[in-house]
Amino acid sequence: MRSSLIAGGLSMLALAGLIGLSAGQLMAADPWVVYEGKDGPGKGKHIVFVTGDEEYRSEESMPQLARILAERHGFKCTVLFAINKQTGEIDPQTLDNIPGLEALKSADLMVLFTRWRELPDEQMKFIIDYTNSGKPIVGLRTATHAFNYVKRKDSPYAKYSFRDKGFDGGYGRQVLGETWISHYGQHQKESTRGLIVKGMEDNPIVRGVEDLWGPSDVYGLTTLCGDCKPVILGQVLTGMDPKDPPNTAKAPLPVAWTKTYTGTEGKAARVFATTMGHAGDLLNEGFRRLMVNACYWALGMEDKIPAKAGVDLVGEYKPTPIHTGLHKKGVKPEDLKL
Repeated sequence: MRSSLIAGGLSMLALAGLIGLSAGQLMAADPWVVYEGKDGPGKGKHIVFVTGDEEYRSEESMPQLARILAERHGFKCTVLFAINKQTGEIDPQTLDNIPGLEALKSADLMVLFTRWRELPDEQMKFIIDYTNSGKPIVGLRTATHAFNYVKRKDSPYAKYSFRDKGFDGGYGRQVLGETWISHYGQHQKESTRGLIVKGMEDNPIVRGVEDLWGPSDVYGLTTLCGDCKPVILGQVLTGMDPKDPPNTAKAPLPVAWTKTYTGTEGKAARVFATTMGHAGDLLNEGFRRLMVNACYWALGMEDKIPAKAGVDLVGEYKPTPIHTGLHKKGVKPEDLKL
């Protein structure tokens, strides 16, 4: 009798263990990734990356930049993604879902790399509340046309659409300095050599930045809005190799600049924007250093930018070729943890 009770008890314990294991397996991992900062000047600072573009592989490049900032400089970095609601996979073609934006409540810096998102109001509110807070913003490439409300034009956030007339040029022009205009360099045929603007050689953002090049084509501009100060000019090259000669028929245009943005809270935010951001740009040491320096500057930490910031890649970085629909399938944020 006693042995059967013991056996029965063990069976119950085993069953409970199996139930517990099953419940643990059923719990979904967070649909974002966090890289905890190691030692460095950024220790105690939190950077939140908001990604979601269909073409330029921000879902691959921004985790790499976040790893560099965490591993080499001590920043805690949270990377958010466009997530397919059915599969939980990273899916840049899902335009209306970036979970985890509440992380912006504790962010010291937002790095924005989205394209044509039409987020539900409850998600978009976190981005706009942050934007109005006076905290710094770094925007890359398609952030000039970060949002595009075509289905819900009655949303209070529809004015941030890139072609909005009332809030002229939407988020891109008003907050970052310019909206989407055109491809100035031929897309995927003419690359970009970065030239430091004359008089900006001592700007801390370009400290240690050399041989700046990327497969990004130069974007067209109208007039940079607000108090924009160009830092880098993009010289259009005739091909996709850094050794290709310049296209002398196209004068260099700004591809990186600083500005301020004052939102509803009345506090001026530091803003750095660049129209570079092709996933291949991050293979260039100069571009990585430019982005790391820009984050320091945005956070008011320019006095801590070293002569040559450490920007070695962390782990393997072989970005998928850019093109709409070519993102890696089946990848979930948990797969990107270190």
